[in-house]
Formats: sequence, C-alpha cells, structure tokens
Amino acid sequence: EIARQLGVANILEGSVQKAGDQVRINTQLIRAATDEHLWAESYDRKLENIFGVEAEVATAVAEALKTKLTGAEQKAIEQRPTNNPEAYDAYLGGLAYSLRPGYSRAENDDAIKFFREAVRLDPKFAVAWAWLAHESALGYFNQIGTDFQALGEEAKRAADQAITLQPDLAESCLAQGYAYYYGQRDFDSAIAWFEKARSLSPKNSQVLEALALVNRRTGEWQRSLEYFRQAMELDPRNVTLLSDAGDTFRQVRRYAEALRTYNRLLDMIHDEPHALASKIKIYQDQGDLAAAAAMLAPLHPATTSDLFEAQIDQWSYERRYADAISALKDALEKPSPAATDDWNTITLEARLAWLQQVSGDISTARDTWENVRAKLERLRSTRTKIFGAEELALAYVALGDKNKAFAIVKDADAVVPASKDAMAAIFLPGIMARIAVIAGDKELALQELERLAQMSGNPISYGSLKFSPEWDSLRGDPRFEKIVASLAPKDAVSPTK
Repeated sequence: EIARQLGVANILEGSVQKAGDQVRINTQLIRAATDEHLWAESYDRKLENIFGVEAEVATAVAEALKTKLTGAEQKAIEQRPTNNPEAYDAYLGGLAYSLRPGYSRAENDDAIKFFREAVRLDPKFAVAWAWLAHESALGYFNQIGTDFQALGEEAKRAADQAITLQPDLAESCLAQGYAYYYGQRDFDSAIAWFEKARSLSPKNSQVLEALALVNRRTGEWQRSLEYFRQAMELDPRNVTLLSDAGDTFRQVRRYAEALRTYNRLLDMIHDEPHALASKIKIYQDQGDLAAAAAMLAPLHPATTSDLFEAQIDQWSYERRYADAISALKDALEKPSPAATDDWNTITLEARLAWLQQVSGDISTARDTWENVRAKLERLRSTRTKIFGAEELALAYVALGDKNKAFAIVKDADAVVPASKDAMAAIFLPGIMARIAVIAGDKELALQELERLAQMSGNPISYGSLKFSPEWDSLRGDPRFEKIVASLAPKDAVSPTK
C-alpha cells in the first residue's frame, strides 16, 4: 500500500536501536509486488559516526538494484548537514514539533527552542538556521510569547545566516521566503524566494506547499490548490502537507476532496486530533449534525485541541448550553501548563461569555465579557491591533459599546488591509457581521453576510447560519434565508464516503 501511494517498485525499511553512544541500524530492501527481500544489512556505529551510514546504505541499495548513483546524487548523500550529533538531535526535536498537523502556539514555541539549541551547538548548521527562521517567523506572525517582536528579528537573522552558510540550499531560500511571508507580509517577495527554492529543488514538496500557502494570501485559491495537488503527488505520506491541503479544500468548501485528504492522514495516524476535528467541522459546516455527533460520541477531547472547539460548536448548534458551559468552566479550571501566554484562556472565556449570553444568563455573561475585555486589553498592549480583534470587539459590543467594537475592526484593517491579504478580506467582514447582529443592526449584518457569501474562503458556513443561535434574530428575513440557501452544500458527503 505504501509503495502504491509513493508510486515506487521497491521499499527500503529500517530500524534504529540506541544504547549509550552506540547505534545499531537495521535495513532491508523489499520488492513491493512480491514482498521479496532484495538486500539486508545491519550497521553498528558510534553516534558520532552515524552520518556516514546514509552514504553506505544508498550505495548498497543502488548495487542491489543494479543501478548507479549519479555524481549529483553521490554528492548530495555525502554532504552532511552537521558533524555534531547533539545538534542534529536537537534539530530532529524541532522537526517533531514543526511537522505536526494543525497549528499550536505551544508547539511553535517548543520548535523554536529546539532549533535554537541546534544552532547553538553548531553555528554552521544551515538547515537548522533555516528551520529556526521559519518557526520564529511563524511565531511572530501569530504573536506568541511575551516578546513576539524579537521573534521577527530572530527570523530575519536566522534566514540571513542560512543563506550566508549555504546560498544554494533550497531550505535557505525557503527560510528567506517565510521571513518575508510571516515576518513582513510581503507576499510578492516571499513568492520570489519560494520560486528560487523550486529552481534549486524542483521535486521538493515543502517548496510547493510554501507556494500553496502564500497563494491563499494573494487570493489565488485555484493556484494554491494546484500546488497542493502537485506536492501531495510527490509526497503522499506527508501528514503536515495533507493537513494543510485538507484545511484549504475545506475553506473553499470542496468538502469531498477535504474529507479524502483528511482520511489519507488518518490512515497513517488514526487518532490525529486536527484531522478528526476537521472532519467533524465539515459535517457541521454542511448542517449534518447527526454525523458530527456520531464522530464526537466516543471522543474525550483535550481542552486545548481542535476537537474541543468542535464539541463546543456541536453543543451550541444543538442548544445544549448547559453542557457547553460546564465543559468550558472545567477547562478554565485546568489551564494548560504549556501555554505561552493567556491567549488560550481568553478564547475559552470568550466562548463561555457568549454561551452565557445566548442562554439568557445576561448578568453572568456581562461579568465574563468584562473579564475577557480586561485580559485582552492587557495582552494587546504588547501586540498589534489585529491580535484578538474579534474577541475584543465582541466583548465591547456585548458590553454595550458598539462604536468601540467597530473601531477595533477598523484598526485591525489598518494593520492588515483586506486589499493586501485575501485571508484578512474574509476574516474582517465575518467579525463585522457578528458585531452587527449582536448590536441589533440587522441591515449591516445582512450586508456583510451577503458580501461573504460571494467570497472564496468565506469563514461563516451554511451549518453556522442554519443552526447557531448567533443568527436567530435574522431568521425568517427573506434576505437571510436566501443567503443560507446559497451556501447549502452542493457536494454534501456522508461519513461513509
């Protein structure tokens, strides 16, 4: 099955056993069609000599297949990324966090720490510098930790160091691209660097994935999907790639393709929370609450996971407010020790305040919204004005200050203009619609929803409009019902497909 997915005739399997500074590597070459063992060998090495095994294995495999490595291939396998085993171990630790599906602020922070350690141990480790640039830029983009500005500066330094050490390395060019993408929101410069990386490594799935991601920002959704398809064809078992591709298919409401992509990921990692949550959210998006409930029933999601968010959404749609409120209160009593700041707590409290509000507990909701507002104002004092804009705007409108709420959205648009970022172009109108409906401005809410209904990547789904109590005041209005009907899924898929 693996050989079929990869489109290859032979599979190289291996295992590693480590004891102290000794390593045993067992390898075997298998013909996939017949399960015939073509070659096998074991290697005992000291940890400090581990990198030489790669070249030995590659040469032996080529001989077993009666072929010969080209000069470029021989040079590539002989080129060691580092001579420091401890630096390489730290680098692998960083990749273990970087390459997980979905996004986590805590995992982003952990990856940065590992890559920092890798380059500290070996300042000439170009690939580690490149990954440090990527993860630091991503942390800056998401404004994690207590000093996100320093992450932006670190990303630029790390990317420059990678280019200085190995200017013809695709990963170095990727690092520069991500420093522009995440660090400066300069998408044109990012694309230029990603294209340079592609010229150096045409079959590198990470390069194609980078191009897919940045093209979403420029509004080139079809081009983005094509890059994802090319990347998945080259690297069909890359779970990070499958996750990002599935997310993009879901965002443009290509639900059947999204589900197929998530299922490929789950075939490899059966309980992967982001893919499970995304499948559940697709059924919710389509208005199939029964299918979503069936998937959620056997699960007990961690409070920091996407699955927990999907469970809260489900209870909200089913009007099971007491269950959702109880779960959120329990989650707030057990904050994650891995949290880099108060953001996760604030998002949970915002959900709690909204549920208290729609359930009719107005006084308690007001107290919770006030707590959200105070915490977010403190946190935003060291962030840009797009950070937490939705939650803060909702807090202000719920507390009766709709003018302040609209001003927050306007300030966010000034930081990241919708005209320069297609993702912001769909994000900000969604906030405006939510504020307007709480403020009782039905006309503005309908205008924003009508705009969103015409846009690729619209974050407000058919399922949300159909079932969320948030939109109850609009129900029965012909314009609203027309918007709902226009978003009804045309390729609805069941859990059996």
